[in-house]
Amino acid sequence: MRKYIYILFLFLTALQVKGQPKNEIRAAWITTAYGLDWPKSKATSSLGIRKQKQELINILNKLKEANINTVLFQARLRGDVIYPSNIEPFNEMLTGKEGQDPGYDPMAFALEECHKRGMECHAWIVTVSLGSNKHIKDLGRSSVTLKYPKMCKRYRNEWFLDPGNPQSKEYLFSIVKEIITKYDVDGVHFDYIRYPENAPAFPDNDTFRKYGKGKNLKEWRRDNITAIVRRLYQGTKEMKPWVKVSSAPIGKFNDLSRYSSKGWNAYNTVYQDAQGWLREGIQDILFPMLYFKGNNFYPFALDWQEKSLGRFIVPGLGIYFLHPSEGNWPLSEIERQIYFTRSNNFSGQAHYRAQFLVENTQHLQDELVNLHYAYPALQPAMKWQDSIPPTAPENLSCTVRDGNTYLKWTNAKDNDIRNAPFYTVYASESYPVDITSSKNIVAQRIYGTEFTYSTIYPWQSKRYFAVTACDRYGNESKAVQLPQPHFTPFVSSTGYELILPSDANYTDITIVDITGQCVLEAEYSERVSISNLKPGSYRIILTDKEGKNRAGGMFLKWM
Repeated sequence: MRKYIYILFLFLTALQVKGQPKNEIRAAWITTAYGLDWPKSKATSSLGIRKQKQELINILNKLKEANINTVLFQARLRGDVIYPSNIEPFNEMLTGKEGQDPGYDPMAFALEECHKRGMECHAWIVTVSLGSNKHIKDLGRSSVTLKYPKMCKRYRNEWFLDPGNPQSKEYLFSIVKEIITKYDVDGVHFDYIRYPENAPAFPDNDTFRKYGKGKNLKEWRRDNITAIVRRLYQGTKEMKPWVKVSSAPIGKFNDLSRYSSKGWNAYNTVYQDAQGWLREGIQDILFPMLYFKGNNFYPFALDWQEKSLGRFIVPGLGIYFLHPSEGNWPLSEIERQIYFTRSNNFSGQAHYRAQFLVENTQHLQDELVNLHYAYPALQPAMKWQDSIPPTAPENLSCTVRDGNTYLKWTNAKDNDIRNAPFYTVYASESYPVDITSSKNIVAQRIYGTEFTYSTIYPWQSKRYFAVTACDRYGNESKAVQLPQPHFTPFVSSTGYELILPSDANYTDITIVDITGQCVLEAEYSERVSISNLKPGSYRIILTDKEGKNRAGGMFLKWM
C-alpha cells in the first residue's frame, strides 16, 4: 500500500509542476515594522548601510529563488516612513533613532533591487493606524497628531486617523502622491484601511454629527472607509494608471449562510465593504488576510473569488503559523491552500511574512522551489485598465562566445507612450518555442534589447529562443522566434562521449580544463570521445574555417 501511495504522490507532484500557471501573482510581504523581516542592523555608519542593504539583498535573492514575482515592501509604518519624505519622518528601525536619516534611500534601493530580479515592488502603506502613545511621544513634533490634531483620534491608548474627517483621505493621498511621484513603484498596497476592531465606542461622535447626514453609524463608517479607498484609487490612476492599487482586508468578508465568521469579519467588525470596492471598480487587487485553516479558510476564500468581478483576488496565506512558536501548522496546510487557490482560478497567493519563507520554515522554501513555484510566472494583465499589447519585438539574433548565448532584438512599441515595454525571454529544445508554457520562461522584465543566457551545466542549455514584449499593465505581445538553433554541445548519458551538432563551419575542437590547460585537440566531429578525461569541468573551444576561435560551451565529465 505504501508503494502505491508513493507512486500517487509522485503523480500528483508531476501534475502540480506541469500545471503551474504562466500568469500568477506570487507575493510576499516584507515587514519593516519592528524590523520583523528587515532591517536587523542599523544604518549608523557606512558599514551599517552596507550590512542593511545586504540583508535586503539576501531576502530578495531567496524570494527570487522561489520565483516570487511581487514584493509588498512596507514603506509607511505608523505615521513614519522608510524613505526621505517631506510629510513624515524616518522610522527608527533604520538607525535606532526616530527621524534620523539613514544616509541612503531604502525605498529607492528596494525598488532597484526588485526590478533587477524581474520582481514587481509595491509600496505597502499602513493607513489609518498611527501607533501607541509611546510611539506618538517618540515622534514628537513630527507626529501627525500634533500637526493635525482635529484629524486624529485616541482610542484605547492607540492613535488613529479619523476616517470620518474628510481631511484624512486627503492626507493619506498626499503620502501616496509623494511615493508614486518620487518612485517608479509597480503598485501601492493599503493596510489597516479600516476602523479598529470591535470599536463601537470609537470617539467619532463629533464628526458623525457633522458629516453623518442622516445615515446610521455603521453605514456612515463603511462609507468613510470606502471614500478613502475611492480617493486613493482615483488619485493614483489619474497620475499613473499602470500602478496597481490593492489592499489587505480582513480575511472573512462577512458571515456565510453555512459558516460563521465568529465575530471577526470585514463588513461588520471593522467597517470594510471590500466587496463593494470591487463592485465600484476601485481596487485592482485584494489580498484578503486569510490566515486561517480548514473551514475558516476555504469557504471564505471562495466567497472573495466568487465576488471578484474580474479583479484579482490573491489570498494572503499565514505561513507564519508554520513556526512552532506561532501555531506549528503542518506544511501540508499551506500546500492545500495553494492547490485550492489554483484549482479555483484565483489570481495567485501572497505569503505573510517573508521571514518564514526565507528561513525555510518547515521546508516551505524547498517546496516552493521544487514543486509549487518550480517555474517563473508573469503578472496577469489588468485588462480593465488597458487591454492592448505592445507590438512584437523584431530581428532576434544570437551569438555564442565564452560559453554564453547573447541575444539581441529591436524595440517593440506600446500604445501608452509614457512607458517603454519590457521583455520576456523564452527558451526550449523545440521550435517554435511554446510561450504558453511557464517552464520555458528564462527571464522577465528585461529593460533594453539585449540578454545574456548563461548556464552552468550543458543539459540546462536550450537551443531555441523567443522574445515577447510586455507593457506595465501586463499585456504581452506576440513572440519573435529564433528559428536557427544556436550551438550548444552536451554530454551523452554515458558521460564518455561529447555529442556536437553537425556544423560544416568548424574544423577543429580544443578542450581545456578549469586551469586553462589543453587536455584534448581533435578535428571537429559530431562525436568526440572523452573517455580518457578525468572527472571534472571542461571548456570547449572551436576553430572555424577562417582560423578564428570561439567558445562552444562547458561540460562536466563524471564517473
